[in-house]
Amino acid sequence: MNTSYVGIDVPDPAIQKATRLGMVVDQNKCIGCWTCAVACKQQQNVGIGLYWLRVLTVGGDAMDTPAGTFPALTMSYQSTNCFHCDNPPCVKACPTQATFKMDNGIVNVDYDRCIGCRYCMVACPYDNRVFNWRTPVQEPPADVAVVGETPARPKGVVEKCTFCVQRTTDGLLPRCVVACPTGARVFGDLDDPNSEVSVLLRERPSYVVFPERGTEPSLHYLIRTGPNAEGGAF
Repeated sequence: MNTSYVGIDVPDPAIQKATRLGMVVDQNKCIGCWTCAVACKQQQNVGIGLYWLRVLTVGGDAMDTPAGTFPALTMSYQSTNCFHCDNPPCVKACPTQATFKMDNGIVNVDYDRCIGCRYCMVACPYDNRVFNWRTPVQEPPADVAVVGETPARPKGVVEKCTFCVQRTTDGLLPRCVVACPTGARVFGDLDDPNSEVSVLLRERPSYVVFPERGTEPSLHYLIRTGPNAEGGAF
């Protein structure tokens, strides 16, 4: 199924030639609208109750939970999905090589190899993998809606964000990047010093989650400034 967007989806040869694809999220631009998460579910046929991409808030686990005590409240958002680590512990933990790292840096999953042991979920320090406990049900049904080009996974496997590998292979941006209404998500080759992601990381202060773990995430956050500058949701 072709899910490209006329006038928006323009193949970029730099993405196809990349050696370490990564993402930068501008915390000043993220408004916590969940558009990225919904676009991800649609593109990847993610089952009901499961999210490959979530938007966290500092105040608690529930959606849109502010931090602080009324009336001194602040609202800070931080989206999270697989960080596609350069040193991924999930790859080392997988006993069947179902989780593997591609030449372009994407950490992918071969569902035919996955035995559902969930060792990868234990190894991931970021809680960015989900397990299919039930037979996936696609809602709305494919015959009444335009859906993504990834088939539903079987019951009993682990799944996660793949940086929309079926799109990036064709030189297209991940769906969450295209869908973001504020341009908070930027994607490109971290090994290319002239890519937009590399320029942003040079020019603005940023952070990765749990750097002390040595996983070297490929998802970076530009530090929030202004009244809600306390940081992200981790």
